[in-house]
Amino acid sequence: MQCYRERRLTAQDGLQLYYRDYGDPLARKTPVLCLGGLTRNSADYHDVALRLARERRVLCPDYRGRGRSDYDRDWRNYAPRTHLNDALHLLAATGVGRAIVIGTSMGGLLAMGLAVMRPLAVAGVVLNDIGPEVDSQGLARILEYVGKDHPMPDFEHAARFLKHLLPRLAPKADDAWWLRLAARTYRKGEDGHLHFDWDLNLARPLRGQTTTAPDLWTLYRGLARIPTLAFRGALSDVFPEEVLRRMALEKPDLVCVTVADIGHTPTLVEPEAVSALDAFLEPL
Repeated sequence: MQCYRERRLTAQDGLQLYYRDYGDPLARKTPVLCLGGLTRNSADYHDVALRLARERRVLCPDYRGRGRSDYDRDWRNYAPRTHLNDALHLLAATGVGRAIVIGTSMGGLLAMGLAVMRPLAVAGVVLNDIGPEVDSQGLARILEYVGKDHPMPDFEHAARFLKHLLPRLAPKADDAWWLRLAARTYRKGEDGHLHFDWDLNLARPLRGQTTTAPDLWTLYRGLARIPTLAFRGALSDVFPEEVLRRMALEKPDLVCVTVADIGHTPTLVEPEAVSALDAFLEPL
């Protein structure tokens, strides 16, 4: 039996966007909106959503240009403002007036943006390996591979490639873990080979920001009155430990959790992440 409902939403500019809808739409507990990383899609949150859907509705969208959503003909629309508008449109279309936002990497920056744009619509925020400062070398590493296709003949080869490409991500993970990541990262193309499951143009709006990234601390301060949990992968090269410490100083009620033996980003199914997330969500 399908454990989620597959839905499509027409964006304000006519693009067709895909999302997964887990749980009971009439559940009494606050719904959850899960926003993925730069190249990621709704499949990343499947295990998290299944667990949370026992008590809550969980919405997991594919951004435009990722997964099963349409690719945008204009790469300039792969910008944070457009993604924020798409997320707000999704909440409106699904009748969700207030939600807890879980944001991984870029999704965490969008979560902060939503809190500033619609503070009453955000009941809580979970930042997964992201903060108001991003390590420039870590960002450059990501942008280096995002815009290049790396076709693979099968998922076993794809898993080995990802393990080589991302050595700090999960050095203690077994082959099955990497195969699951490959299944969420690649899609079979018309040529019979596996290709990255995203538009190779989506990083173009970010190029040049390794040295000219905007100051996001003002955006972070928009979370001052919003319950917030921050996860950091202990091996992350994107989210420096000193940034997390500064975040805690600026927001004393920030809940900080470091996930051992994981880089950028935790999957949120690690034992310490599960217990922290459950404790954080319980009163919300």
